[in-house]
Amino acid sequence: MNFAVTGATGHLGGFVIDYLLERGVAPEVITAIVRDDQKAADLAARGLTIRVADYENKEALTKALEDVDRLVLVSSSEVGKRFAQHSNIIEAAQAAGVSFIAYTSLLNLDTSELGLAPEHRDTEKLLAESGIDHTILRNGWYWENYASALDSGRAAGKFFGAAGAAKVSGAARRDYAEAAAVVATTDGHAGKVYELAGSPSLTYQEIADAAGQVIGSEVTYVDQSVEEYRATLESFGLPTEAAAAFAGMEPAIENGALYSESTDLQDLIGRPSTSAADALSA
Repeated sequence: MNFAVTGATGHLGGFVIDYLLERGVAPEVITAIVRDDQKAADLAARGLTIRVADYENKEALTKALEDVDRLVLVSSSEVGKRFAQHSNIIEAAQAAGVSFIAYTSLLNLDTSELGLAPEHRDTEKLLAESGIDHTILRNGWYWENYASALDSGRAAGKFFGAAGAAKVSGAARRDYAEAAAVVATTDGHAGKVYELAGSPSLTYQEIADAAGQVIGSEVTYVDQSVEEYRATLESFGLPTEAAAAFAGMEPAIENGALYSESTDLQDLIGRPSTSAADALSA
């Protein structure tokens, strides 16, 4: 059985590889698909096969997937280009004869109002039509996404947002990576959709409390309007477009886009998900 992981030099893809190896998969049967082989030197040193393929190049992707049986498709980070890139990968997988794909999607996708949702929906539809056995891993938010609370907590004792009393069912990036490795290496997952949510779910003030545990001082959540939060993000150095995108997600988060009572994540990895404090301290 030969495995491949896209985005292998990224955080999530790298952790997926770590867990494949931890689960006893031999490095020589793991292909790391990367855009820049110079960034994959550590993976090559561990004995993995390195294949270079840009998500825009279907021919290169098809060659990269030769002899691959099971693919962990880590979703592209290029919002707005994701669906076209995912289409190239899925079509390349068809051409190469890949027999199974595990795809990292988005929590609560069926009802999600997040701007990230449409490209994931289109990708899930394409997978359903592909004829390839597949599993959908609908990942929740990474606790690491709130690392800014450490910086603003140290600087001002505050954590900013615009999501009111929202609850977030987050987990550590490693938790989601381990779930992907479990699905890739065990049977019985084809055709399933897993809603991967961490527990316990936290309010923004509770996330601020977790940041306070890490830095050793009290952090208070400051609930702002979307426009105020955008301006705050810009003042922290975030580019205008990115600040608007992040702030614009807050109303959907307030409406429950990142909250779930699903235990799929814990069931797959066989342990509690990582706490916000532990994820942020790492």
